[in-house]
Amino acid sequence: MDGLSIGPILLTGFITTLATLAAWPVTRDSRLFHFLMLAMYSGQIGLFSSRDLLLFFIMWELELIPVYLLISVWGGKKRLYSATKFILYTAGSSVFLLLGVLGIGLYASNEPTLNFETSANQSYPVALEIIFYIGFLIAFAVKSPIIPFHTWLPDTHGEAHYSTCMLLAGILLKMGAYGLVRINMEFLPRAHSIFAPWLMIVGTIQIIYAASASPGQRNLKKRIAYSSVSHMGFIIIGIGSLSDMGLNGAFLQIISHGFIGAALFFLAGNEL
Repeated sequence: MDGLSIGPILLTGFITTLATLAAWPVTRDSRLFHFLMLAMYSGQIGLFSSRDLLLFFIMWELELIPVYLLISVWGGKKRLYSATKFILYTAGSSVFLLLGVLGIGLYASNEPTLNFETSANQSYPVALEIIFYIGFLIAFAVKSPIIPFHTWLPDTHGEAHYSTCMLLAGILLKMGAYGLVRINMEFLPRAHSIFAPWLMIVGTIQIIYAASASPGQRNLKKRIAYSSVSHMGFIIIGIGSLSDMGLNGAFLQIISHGFIGAALFFLAGNEL
């Protein structure tokens, strides 16, 4: 744990507590429901506190199963479609994350290692660094999400129980942004400087597109989901700005949207 991870860890604990209380009305298999929420919490805390790429990958995958079950069992009419779409997008993108982790571990100068400190101090050829960067970027772009990999999010939010939506919007989306900073920026700085302008362009497009698409959604939770996609655009711009002020702004947005997104879905669930 360091200064970069303490904010997301505290956010995860707070939002999970609120989501657990919000799930109090769930009566069907309530023990399993709360167990899955806590299993998701464990995976997220493990990811934010990990200092090893292998542990990071394991925690990244661990939280997928609880989310899938929370959507497919306690979701709406199209819950199986939404849960399947979620798992296909996220598990498919995890292949690129795994390849990046293996590539960095095997390229270590002395012996294979996945320790954060050792990997961050390792230098790579620019071409190889770009390849690693693209692999990690795809995985984190799906989870953030970054357009055009965002289509799973409105469907998932539209069918999931509102307490599950609180966890998705408040914490899960932040895992992708955290990965961009923790791995892409720290491990692959030269490649990040190449891709940074494109991240800012995509982030700007994402803000405008998602904000324009949000009012046209009839489902209130889908409308909030598109607003979340728009808010994530500000985070992407901050990460791509290559400045301390931009990065601080991105993390401020991560924390603030965690509270705002969770609160909006709580209100939407009680309204519905």
